[in-house]
Amino acid sequence: MAIYVDADAFPNLLKDILLRAVSKREITTYFVANKPIPLPASSHLHRIVVAQGADEADHYIFEHVKPYELVVTADIPLANRLVDKKVLVLDPRGTLYDEHNIKSLLAMRNLMQELRDAGEITGGPSAIGEKQKRAFADTLNALLQKYTF
Repeated sequence: MAIYVDADAFPNLLKDILLRAVSKREITTYFVANKPIPLPASSHLHRIVVAQGADEADHYIFEHVKPYELVVTADIPLANRLVDKKVLVLDPRGTLYDEHNIKSLLAMRNLMQELRDAGEITGGPSAIGEKQKRAFADTLNALLQKYTF
């Protein structure tokens, strides 16, 4: 198993949780972003810097990830494409995207985007708190126990 992190928007609050989990199991992990992401020196941690531009990291991840590998992303359109590819997709808030929830989450995301574009609502999601941090750690550990040896 390999893990790809959509690192442009990955919360620093969760980085230590992820690094501890993958270091303990020595899982190859790619942090994909359009700028260098600071990482500790390790043979299983890799920094992938893509070109500047919208969705460059998403395109890289989609092209390189294989079925049943794990991607950590909050990008619902990317998650939708990955679920169709049989990739495991984890949101930084602890939600595991799958074929049972991704279409409704994508529809809700698109509706919220339309409302923001129309000026009906402003702002985005709330900051990640302790509850979401725990949910991320719990779901990540459950996935790693199930899909790694």
